[in-house]
Amino acid sequence: MEHPENSEEYKGLTVNSGVKQPSIINPYLKRNRFRRRELSAAELVEGIVKGDVTILSQAVTLVESVNPDHYARAQEVIEKCLPYSGASVRIGISGVPGAGKSTSIDEFGCHVLDVHGGKLAVLAIDPSSERSKGSILGDKTRMEKLSQRREAFIRPSPTAGSLGGVARKTRESIILCEAAGYDKIFVETVGVGQSETACHSMVDFFLLIQLAGTGDELQGIKRGIMEIADGIVINKCDGQNVDKCHMAATNFRNALHFFPMPESGWLPKVLCYSGFYGTGVKEIWDMIYQYFDFVRANGYFQFRRNEQSKWWMYESINEQLRNSFYNNPLIEQKLAEAEQTVLAGGKTSFAAANELLDLYFRNLKKDS
Repeated sequence: MEHPENSEEYKGLTVNSGVKQPSIINPYLKRNRFRRRELSAAELVEGIVKGDVTILSQAVTLVESVNPDHYARAQEVIEKCLPYSGASVRIGISGVPGAGKSTSIDEFGCHVLDVHGGKLAVLAIDPSSERSKGSILGDKTRMEKLSQRREAFIRPSPTAGSLGGVARKTRESIILCEAAGYDKIFVETVGVGQSETACHSMVDFFLLIQLAGTGDELQGIKRGIMEIADGIVINKCDGQNVDKCHMAATNFRNALHFFPMPESGWLPKVLCYSGFYGTGVKEIWDMIYQYFDFVRANGYFQFRRNEQSKWWMYESINEQLRNSFYNNPLIEQKLAEAEQTVLAGGKTSFAAANELLDLYFRNLKKDS
């Protein structure tokens, strides 16, 4: 913009334009300079087996990707890592929101690393927003001590709409972590309550964290999650809350007597502890290792691993069928039309769904 002082009515005055300000972006910057080179499946597997945390993180990101182009490479990495997996203890940790799962994992992890050594991987599942589809992924901030340990790997992952409080790719991430040499795996769920079957189907020990004052024995009986728990621990047993926690422990023990004996033959124990002060953590780990000794002796440990493999085979089939349906070009065209028809009241939801499925299967027959 010209300075008004330079007009003819102000003779004798001249205002210079000044120095042009340079751009805040370096003109010599090469935009592709910082682009990360994509590693091949063989390079990823080699880095994982060597215990490279950076490559392990890249592999987990690849497995979690919803890009169809990444699927084949991710499956190749998983298959090549399978021979190196299976040598860990997998522990699922669940509980109501606010029960102190992340704080407890911080104490549990530091204790087991100090006493038993080895390496620990924590797969923390964070809920995704139904509106924005985003996740905070902030569980690692509550694991202050564990995140500073070199022998610990903490990986938050979004649920991305999957049920059961566990991301769909968590099982594959477990395989990658085991191939990287992590002999202890924690799977922390979002704590949705009734739908934790997915977590139970991928771990060897399912730990349920409860709080005092959540109900009597009758309330405990109604909670389906207690049927799959291998151990129940009551957090925040400190200060003036000690008596309430012990009373709650008694109620949960009474409730457990109404359930049939688990297939493992192990009667779940109920313990109290304080995740904030770290009291009672040793007793919890003693219970966990006692459980592993028990199920390995009677053969249930391997039986459960086999059942998990079978369950996830069916889950993989269901997921592949779902992806094949929604990624079909013909279905993508007709889906929006069917949606508008249902919203306008022209068809019921069930009729529209059946027509789309019939169209999908007819198209498959033509292609074959």
